[in-house]
Amino acid sequence: MPNPTPVVAPTLAEFERAHEIVAQVANVTPVLHSNFLSKQTGAEVWLKAENLQRTGAYKLRGAYHRMSKLSSAERKKGVVAASAGNHAQGVALAAKMLGIKATIFMPVGASLPKYLATQGYGATVVLEGDVFADALKAAQNYAAKKGAVFIPPYDNLDVVMGQGTVGLEILDQVQNVDSILVAIGGGGLAAGVAVAAKLKAASLGHKIKIIGVQSENTAAYVSSLKSGKLTQIETTPTIADGIAVSKPGQIPFELIKKYIDKVVTVSDDDIAKAIVALMERSKMVVEPAGAVPVAALMTGAFKPKGTTVAVLSGGNIDPLLMQKVIGHGLVASDRYVTLQIMLPDRPGQLVKTAQAIAAAQGNVVEVLHTRHGDDFDISEVELRVSIETTGAEHSARVLKALQDAGLKAKVARN
Repeated sequence: MPNPTPVVAPTLAEFERAHEIVAQVANVTPVLHSNFLSKQTGAEVWLKAENLQRTGAYKLRGAYHRMSKLSSAERKKGVVAASAGNHAQGVALAAKMLGIKATIFMPVGASLPKYLATQGYGATVVLEGDVFADALKAAQNYAAKKGAVFIPPYDNLDVVMGQGTVGLEILDQVQNVDSILVAIGGGGLAAGVAVAAKLKAASLGHKIKIIGVQSENTAAYVSSLKSGKLTQIETTPTIADGIAVSKPGQIPFELIKKYIDKVVTVSDDDIAKAIVALMERSKMVVEPAGAVPVAALMTGAFKPKGTTVAVLSGGNIDPLLMQKVIGHGLVASDRYVTLQIMLPDRPGQLVKTAQAIAAAQGNVVEVLHTRHGDDFDISEVELRVSIETTGAEHSARVLKALQDAGLKAKVARN
């Protein structure tokens, strides 16, 4: 099999021209200082709020830049894409702005808000298959049959340049940036930001580090960079479905190998805690894929020095998923804990339990009382109490108060 054509990185001038084109439709999103992350890390941390971009994510940038290059003949044939969310909306809006017919294939299980938003931008949406791979195959078949131009989500140099305009804006907005953290899925955003930011920083006589962040359940770049070649991995479920890619794109991979300094991973628990923290402390609604850079800072997966910018790449989170993620994040942060308490089956035990919890300022959310179970005595009852606390220390204090009251209490693990 012949070697792929070497990827030549765009020049700074090419990125700047891409920015002029992208600026016709995309907002220059704000960069907001994060007091809580700065205090936690000991570095000055800023948040590039692409979750406030039109369509709710950075994807509009690459889609519009790619489609702006189409000839009049290509535009007449229309465009087609496959996506479960953000890329679909980016292509749909870009097509509307350019007067091009867009057909988007989405898997049957795609989130309803994303489906409706894509339709709302004027695209024809076709639900095909149970997973993204099915929708992708259908989109490629449609392109071959109808002659429509396929718009890839990341493995295209024009797309990479469009996404890289995020990096140019960061250096315009924050002086002397030392490091930028960015999520990696297929790699379009990370490659674009890495090349654009490093070229611009060099033109200003400044060096900058670019850190890529992946979900540990779908860390295709970790394996590929280690082996030095594109590697297909077996992915496991992750809440960060926006970056759940099993194999890197060829073009982004070649650029990331050269321009990204380090790739780190975070767990789903880490991501959930980051989403909750961003909502509470920064008033930012961010989807799981967009929160992974913050998760890397909160966990210490990357320890920043100097001025640091975390890219919040998107905010398109389904309300039902948000509900689950918030609950998961609170549990992971020990702010919502369920205690198992084995009580003698006699009067007064519920009152004794309630008094101990109240004395420790625990807030009871839910109570389950049962006499039925295989693992406790016939003279016992099981009480499961779910409580809200302020964190791990408070949870431990509530547990100790129950134990000090002579109750057999422990944290429930299932």
